[in-house]
Amino acid sequence: QVQLKESGGGSVQPGGSLRLSCAASGATDHCVAWFRQAPGKEREGVAGFYTRTGSTKYIDSVKGRFTISQDNANQTVYLEMNNLEPEDSAMYYCAAGGPWSCLQLETYGMDYWGKGTLVIISS
Repeated sequence: QVQLKESGGGSVQPGGSLRLSCAASGATDHCVAWFRQAPGKEREGVAGFYTRTGSTKYIDSVKGRFTISQDNANQTVYLEMNNLEPEDSAMYYCAAGGPWSCLQLETYGMDYWGKGTLVIISS
């Protein structure tokens, strides 16, 4: 049984940093990705990581600022977010699923979801 639980959200000023964590029990064989949803907007994929191949995928708007990584020992997937912008404000969700959906950052095919952690970027 896969269970995902996010943590690490909060409120920071523009230019600041946050590290989100996803405790991903039972997800060893899955690809794990971070998605976000701002009020009034569709959920979008942010970054994906597939342990088996080491493959990663980022949306263009976060390249160079966000880094996804995994600690296999404690089954945790991290999203390191630097140089945050107000446009990054959203509820961030961790999801696990097949590698195609995950590395295409598509919600379809992501079978398991956490409940989210809120990120607010504001001065």
